[in-house]
Amino acid sequence: MSHLTGEFNCKLDAKGRMMIPAGLKIQLPEAEKEGLMINRGLEKYLAIYTKSEWDKRLDELSKLNEYDRQNNRFVRYFMGGATPLIPDSTGRVLLPKSLLDFAGIGTDVVLTCMLNKIEVWDKAAHTEMINNEPDNFAELAEAVMGNKAGRINE
Repeated sequence: MSHLTGEFNCKLDAKGRMMIPAGLKIQLPEAEKEGLMINRGLEKYLAIYTKSEWDKRLDELSKLNEYDRQNNRFVRYFMGGATPLIPDSTGRVLLPKSLLDFAGIGTDVVLTCMLNKIEVWDKAAHTEMINNEPDNFAELAEAVMGNKAGRINE
């Protein structure tokens, strides 16, 4: 799978269904055949994975020591609410109410592509998160992406 890109504004209908935007649907050709998976994000958002990306996550989790309590806690929270999403004939998916409640998602949502997954945010929470961008994004970029081993000490 190539990396997912883009940000999409969507609306949920009264039943919690969301139309997959055309620009995203093009990037997910396997979704109609294999479906998608949704689960809790690491913050107050939901995460959607293709079936192949989800299987990679499960492979990683299956290698953890099941006798380690911290591992079990992580797996429990990560897997909590994990649900297959099968697009209907019109391209809509039903987002589980329990997951919507977890993330505080209302009618207006933002889908943010994050390389190999899609984050589903409540629009207001997404706006707040974006507005809290660090004052100096360049410093964050250097801390995360910089080649510290190659830097000359000052």
